[in-house]
Amino acid sequence: MSRDGTPAAVPSGVPSGVHRTVHTPVDEAVEKPVDGAGEAGAAVDGPVDAGVPPTPAQLRSAAPGPPVRSCGPLSLLAVSLLCALGALAVDDWQQAAVALLVQLLCLPLVVGRGASPGRRLVPLAVAALSVGWSTVLAGDSDEPLRTAATAALRLVVLVLPGVLLLGWLDPGEAGDHLAQRLRLPGRVVVAAVAALGQLATLAQVWDQVAAARRVRGLGAGRSPLSRARWAASTAFGLLVDAVRRAGRTAVAMDARGFAAAGVDAPRSWALPAPWRRADSVLLAAGALVAAVPLLVRLLG
Repeated sequence: MSRDGTPAAVPSGVPSGVHRTVHTPVDEAVEKPVDGAGEAGAAVDGPVDAGVPPTPAQLRSAAPGPPVRSCGPLSLLAVSLLCALGALAVDDWQQAAVALLVQLLCLPLVVGRGASPGRRLVPLAVAALSVGWSTVLAGDSDEPLRTAATAALRLVVLVLPGVLLLGWLDPGEAGDHLAQRLRLPGRVVVAAVAALGQLATLAQVWDQVAAARRVRGLGAGRSPLSRARWAASTAFGLLVDAVRRAGRTAVAMDARGFAAAGVDAPRSWALPAPWRRADSVLLAAGALVAAVPLLVRLLG
């Protein structure tokens, strides 16, 4: 990963001795320095770290937490998609309630002790309540409350697994798996990873832009209209900053050969993308949870 946030992907066919640690296990990479590292290390003070850093999955597995921490991004994405597809089989509030109960029973496997996903669940709760309320007001069903409960619970069953599972998703690790295991084009993968990395900094950039405007005497007033104008102008500043960073990221990708001819050729990646036993277990368990609405519908 470079300083500008672009994943370190280089074209295949690099000279011998360059990027030697690609696809090398972490323990072996630490013991085997890159060619010339010993001579370079003798000329400077302190040790030279030529090893490949551990992957995010390895760091999560070493730390305490729920079992899902050891799973890779592909299994997390697959289970989220399966649960979303399974929610389409819900056509009654009782089916949705049974499916939601099963998902809540699996909650300790996803959320660790002391962790609270409340912030991520607030938008889901607001969306479910708004869907139910609008169904009651604008629906033409003979049983509006039953229809509203079905619609609200269906939305919760559809979105809840993705909200909880994707919280464990690392953008850089997801890019490694999408490129190496699914063979997606490197340019598309790196661009998506860079965009997701920029999304994580939007709140910080918003605070910086707001602080800069307050220093210039352009802070928000007390009236609602003044606050709305301040929010709109700050959002415009955030948009300008995002466009500038997108330009810098595009230049960085061009410098790494993503805009040259033959960009679809095989590329080397700094970190491996293994499929672990935990991924298979999560995929099997997710398939069972996703099939609950269909099973309840068939048995009912």
